[in-house]
Amino acid sequence: MDGVITIFDTTTGKQITVFSGHTDKVNILTFSLDGRSLVSGSNDMTVKLWDMQTGGIVRTFAHSGAVWSVSISPSFTIASGSSDGLIQLWDGQTGECHHTIRQQSHVQHVSFPPIDPQHLLSVSSSKVWRWDINGHQVGHTFDSYYTAFSPDGTLLAACNKTAIIVQNFNSGAIIAELHVANHNARCCCFSPDNRLIAVAAGNNAYIWIVSSEPCLIETFIGHTRGIRSLAFSSPSSLISLSRDNSVKFWQIGTPSIDLVMADPGSTPLASAESKVITLQPKDRITTTSGTNGVVKIWDISTGLCKGFFQIPAKNICQKDSQLINGRLILVWCTDKKINIWDTKKGELLFAVDGMQLEDIKISGDGSRVFSLDPFSIQAWSIQTGDFAGRVEINYSSEIGSLTVDGSRVWAYHTGSGYQGWDFGAPGSSAIQLLDVPPDRIDLNSLWDTDSSEIKNKVTEKVIFQVPKRYGKPVDMQWNGQYLVVCFEPAEIFILDFSHVYAP
Repeated sequence: MDGVITIFDTTTGKQITVFSGHTDKVNILTFSLDGRSLVSGSNDMTVKLWDMQTGGIVRTFAHSGAVWSVSISPSFTIASGSSDGLIQLWDGQTGECHHTIRQQSHVQHVSFPPIDPQHLLSVSSSKVWRWDINGHQVGHTFDSYYTAFSPDGTLLAACNKTAIIVQNFNSGAIIAELHVANHNARCCCFSPDNRLIAVAAGNNAYIWIVSSEPCLIETFIGHTRGIRSLAFSSPSSLISLSRDNSVKFWQIGTPSIDLVMADPGSTPLASAESKVITLQPKDRITTTSGTNGVVKIWDISTGLCKGFFQIPAKNICQKDSQLINGRLILVWCTDKKINIWDTKKGELLFAVDGMQLEDIKISGDGSRVFSLDPFSIQAWSIQTGDFAGRVEINYSSEIGSLTVDGSRVWAYHTGSGYQGWDFGAPGSSAIQLLDVPPDRIDLNSLWDTDSSEIKNKVTEKVIFQVPKRYGKPVDMQWNGQYLVVCFEPAEIFILDFSHVYAP
């Protein structure tokens, strides 16, 4: 609200400098094609042209209303749209106003086509207008309240409520139709290579592959209020600005193996939830999966998404995933069957019969799958699908979840605690264990959900302060050094405790 413009490094996310000059909130920013100039529009009814090297104001252009949108052409003409209903075309070199266009109401958006700087698009009264450089209307209007051009100028995207239409700018032929549920699409942008389009709807950002059969590949969830603006900083990096006063830097995952779809002819489900975490510190990764079948692989060191997959099933309750010899193996339960999927091959390895399953886990060595039903723990071979053992459990009421460590597995119940067995080598009988899982987190002792603090249990020093809006974690994994925590709906924390426990 103070009119300050903050410049960030898109690689590190660190603040580089600030530009001061506006006296009220800055609504819009845009760079010139060569990156040497920045244009800003503000509620103080001015447009400012900035020198990126010095941070100084080159020129100030005046409106009679709040400036909501600006655009700069390759020929250095600046267009500005305001709440006063005017579009003004300025000469960036001399500061002279060449033309003024009067719209029916406030101007929501203006943009120059990259390959046609002699024309301008504007959005007013939820309609798109096309003008020539002399301020004359060209052609007919169409419904939309935001437009975006691809970097090469060949594609135009128009946001209209829950639909985004991508069309060829010259011919008008529709390339793709994208749809978002429940929220109006407020803005969009293309990646530098024209391959992806990002759309902001509500608090979330959605990423599609642009084609005649568009593919939704990512949903970014983390803002607590609506997203105001989006921009790609590279073909795989997105920046979002929100009304929650935060800027977030997102890494778009690049699948290391083919993306697997439940139905090749349909749009995949958005990765809106993460419910289950698998931590693999030796491989420096953690995987997360949700009820919609989307699985993501995260780099523990950087926190970046390394890959994403959608398994061919929906409304999944129990699942697990693990990277085994470079292959991501997924297991899940549907219709009382245990399904084992190899993402590298893109095929179902085995489907074995089970009972009413409460939990399912892959063994720590990647050789077996353990399942938990109301009466037993059972094991199957991942390589062959053969039955590999069964032990009965004695719970008088509802059972809980499984924890695995190598060939050892524990079932947990809040009333009875842990019961564990070592299944040892394939073919041998399971041996009951007397201990509890190593490095198992006592949630109540480590995580103070009232104060949202993680404390060193010895010194009582606060190690990490969790934002209070997150509440109690959905799932967490701990190996003595790394703590990976999942919150609803899709926020993941990766904490390294090595500096805390180092001698």
